[in-house]
Amino acid sequence: MGWSTLSLDTEQGSAWWIPALSAQMPPQTGSSEKGTSPIPAFPQPFTWEEVRMHNGRGESQEQWLVIDRKVYDVSRFSKKHPGGSRVISHYAGQDATDAFVAFHNDKSLVKKYLRSLLIGELAPDQPSFESNKKKSLLEDFRELRCTVEKMGLLRPNYYFFFLVFLHVLVLDAASWLVIWYFGISLVPFLAGMAFFTVAQIQMGWFQHDLGHCSVFRKPRWNRVLQMVVINVLKGLPASWWNHLHNQHHAKPNCFRKDPDLNMHPILFSLGKTLSVELGKKKKKFMPYNYQHKYFFLLAPLALIPFFQLTIFHFTIKRKKWLDLILLVSFTIRVSLMYIPLMGFKNFMIYYWLSRYFESTWFIWVSQMNHIPMDIGYDQNKDWVSTQLHATCNVEQSLFNDWFTGHLNFQIEHHLFPTMPRHNYWKVAPLVKSLCDKHGIEYKTKTLLTAFVDILHSLKDSGEHWLEAYLHG
Repeated sequence: MGWSTLSLDTEQGSAWWIPALSAQMPPQTGSSEKGTSPIPAFPQPFTWEEVRMHNGRGESQEQWLVIDRKVYDVSRFSKKHPGGSRVISHYAGQDATDAFVAFHNDKSLVKKYLRSLLIGELAPDQPSFESNKKKSLLEDFRELRCTVEKMGLLRPNYYFFFLVFLHVLVLDAASWLVIWYFGISLVPFLAGMAFFTVAQIQMGWFQHDLGHCSVFRKPRWNRVLQMVVINVLKGLPASWWNHLHNQHHAKPNCFRKDPDLNMHPILFSLGKTLSVELGKKKKKFMPYNYQHKYFFLLAPLALIPFFQLTIFHFTIKRKKWLDLILLVSFTIRVSLMYIPLMGFKNFMIYYWLSRYFESTWFIWVSQMNHIPMDIGYDQNKDWVSTQLHATCNVEQSLFNDWFTGHLNFQIEHHLFPTMPRHNYWKVAPLVKSLCDKHGIEYKTKTLLTAFVDILHSLKDSGEHWLEAYLHG
C-alpha cells in the first residue's frame, strides 16, 4: 500500500485481468464457445523474443503477455480492462503468470474469459521461464502458493472483519457524539478530532482489504462494501484507489509503473538510480539535499490537495458518475453532522486538521516499507524478487498490527495480495524460509527504525542527487 494512491483510471476490484465479455479480437481459425472470439485450432508457436517485441512501445504498439505458456494479445482489450489499461500494459512483453495467479482466487472463471484474447502459445523448444528469472525460486514459490491455498490461508475470517468494521463505525460515531454532548470547548473539540482522524485512517485500512477482495469470498460483495466505506464514509472514489493501487502491487518501486513514485521528481528525489539521473540532467525542482528535513511537513500537506483535485478529475474524466454522486453525499453528510453543532468556521478547522493528521499517519505508514528499499526502473525480475526488493516488514505487535492495518507484514501482503490480513503472521515463517533458501534478504525492523529509515533514505538520495548535479 502506498501514498499514491496517486493516479487515475478504471473499475474497482482485484480482478484486474478479467476481460470484458464484449471484447472483440481479430478473427482466428477454429471453433469457439458462444460469447468469445474464435480461438486457434492449432495454437501458433511464439518465442520469448517475439513476445518481448510486443511490449506496447514498438511501431505497432501491440501488447502481448504470457500466462502459463499461453500468449495473449491484450492490445485492444487494455482500454476495457477492469483493473486499468496501465496495469495490464506494465506486463506487456513479459511473463505475467505469477501476477495473474496472485490477483485472482477464482482462476477458472478468469481463464474462461481469457480465451477471447488467446493468439498462441510458446513454442515447444521455449523454456517456461524467461532467461532472466530464477527458475528454482519461482518453482519453490509456486509450491508455497499451493501450500497456502491448501492451508486455507486465502479464506477470510468474517468475525475478524466484522469487528474491524464495527470498531470503525464506533470511532466515527464517537467523533460526533463527543461534540454533540460536550460542546466545542477545547478538550471535547480535540477529542472529537482525534476520534475522527482515527476513524478515517482505520476506514482506509479496511477499504484496502476490500479493494484486494480479501474480506468476502465473492468479489462483488467486496466491491459493494468498499464503495460504502471509501466513497460514503471516507469521501474518496473506489475506482480511483483501485486503479492506482493495482499498479503499485503489479510493479512496486518501478518508476513510471508504480504511481506511488509520482512524487519524484516534483517534490522528492527517490532512490540512488533516479537521483543520479536527475542530477546529471541538471534538474532541480526542489532542494533535494534537504528533502529529509522538509518531508515531515511537505509530504502530508501535498497529499491533501492532490487527493482532493485528482479524485474529481478522475471521476469526471472517466465518467464514474456513481463515484461522484457518493463523493458529494459524503460532503453533505459530514456538513450536516457537524456544521449545526460548531458552525462553519470551526468545522473547517476540525475537518482539515483531521485530514492533515490522517495524511501524516498514512504517509509514514505507507512509505516505511518502500522508500528505504530499491527504487528504479522495471527490470522484469521474477515475482518474488520484484516484491522482496521493494518491500520490508515491521515487527509484529497488537499495536503495530492495528496502527498499520497489518501493513507491517508488507512482504506477505505483496506476495499474496488477496490474502486476508489476519493470516499474514501464519504465512510469514514460510516466506522467511523461502528467502533463506534462496539467499534473499527478508528485512524486519522496529516501527521506529522503519520511520527513521525513511529519512535516512531521503538524505542518501538527496546527497547522490547533489553530487551528480554539481559534478556529474
